[in-house]
Amino acid sequence: MTQHQAGEAAVCLPPLARVSRPRHALPPHATDCHCHVYDDPARYPLVEHRSYTPAPATLAQYIAMCDQVGLGRTVQVSASVYGADNRLTLDVIAALGQHRARGVAGLRPDVGPQEIEDLHRGGMRGVRVSTHVKGYGGTQAISHFARVIRPLGWHVQVHVNNVDELAELEEELMRVPVPLVFDHLGCAQGTQGPDSRGFQALLRLMQRREDCWTKISSWYRRSSDAVNYSDMAPLVHALVETRPDRLVFGSNWPHPALFAPAQVPDDGHLIDKFCVWVQDEALRNRILVDNPAALYGFPQAEQA
Repeated sequence: MTQHQAGEAAVCLPPLARVSRPRHALPPHATDCHCHVYDDPARYPLVEHRSYTPAPATLAQYIAMCDQVGLGRTVQVSASVYGADNRLTLDVIAALGQHRARGVAGLRPDVGPQEIEDLHRGGMRGVRVSTHVKGYGGTQAISHFARVIRPLGWHVQVHVNNVDELAELEEELMRVPVPLVFDHLGCAQGTQGPDSRGFQALLRLMQRREDCWTKISSWYRRSSDAVNYSDMAPLVHALVETRPDRLVFGSNWPHPALFAPAQVPDDGHLIDKFCVWVQDEALRNRILVDNPAALYGFPQAEQA
């Protein structure tokens, strides 16, 4: 794995130095199910072929954000810029402890059972595939990875470039013998709306499979309304009406692959937007605490 030459992949905007405190208080053990940390590239080299170059976004900065907004647990997604090198994610999990942190890995196609077992002991619980960013295997690897990870009960986390890809993959996804987790509302654009063929495929998968999950995350990147994200609300509401027991929340901190003149969102504002969309407190707590505990194997709140 080699470090990329500066300037060949655009450098992201850094995370905000300080975020707002949300108006809404989150419950104990509220879980951020999608986030990344980026640290010293001399210690954690970046892959040569990548979609972006991250700005520094350290564990200390991430913890400060979580403390400010009220997030108590985390699921670190090993970023595509590290490929199948999961050392940074494992180090973050070790620093926080597995009572507080889990991870999702990037894997090589030839990964062996011993490496999977080592990653599992380190707190990993899934593998990510993507057609949107370089660095991971694409959706063509889903069946292969499913066979590799099935003995340990991991899931495949699916990140697509456009939600309509899910319609093309629907029959295959119904047959995958491990749980599925879909990133970022299935990566639907707000302008597509809940009636789009891809989003309807996602809803069918959620209805027909008992082990299919979706993250309410990264909606700010997919909305045509840069202030209120109003076109994303119908997508969230459709998912909540379909399978509230299979939804989790993610901040997508530090909001990678944003470049000037874009603006990095305020995580406190994102928390408030989620709470406005999911107003029922019991349902909100389910999405923030109970569902992540079931998916990632955290202790239930009363045991933590």
